[in-house]
Amino acid sequence: MAGTYSKIYIQMIFAVKGRQNLLQKSWRDEVFKYMTGIIKNKGHKSIIINGVSDHVHCFIGLKPFMALSDLVRDIKNNSSNFINDRGFVQGKFEWQAGYGAFSYAHSQLDTVYQYILNQEAQHKKKTFREEYYNFLKKFEIEFKDEYLFDWIE
Repeated sequence: MAGTYSKIYIQMIFAVKGRQNLLQKSWRDEVFKYMTGIIKNKGHKSIIINGVSDHVHCFIGLKPFMALSDLVRDIKNNSSNFINDRGFVQGKFEWQAGYGAFSYAHSQLDTVYQYILNQEAQHKKKTFREEYYNFLKKFEIEFKDEYLFDWIE
């Protein structure tokens, strides 16, 4: 019987609702490990997850049996519940609606990995808004400003 073989590498980016700086360093890694578990439990490969206080980058090997939108929904829903159940923030934690997803070749794995690993240094040079616009332009994605994240200037 023939099998299905694939290597689909996707970087997903999503932000905290209202772009609030809620992802604190003291517990951020715990949330990223939890997200890694969600991805693995869904049958995909988590390559790296990292971010800063207001947004997250997830780089994964996506298997073709699940829609990316379903995986992002599950990551966001379950990680929100995890953050709220542990009382990491006052009030209710939520992710903003929407996300960015960008595909890469196998030859780009190390470059993307290093970029995500060094998020704090990246954001000393440019804002999240500049970073996100650069992704949209680099990947030639048409967009309307009013449908992007809520920006904090």
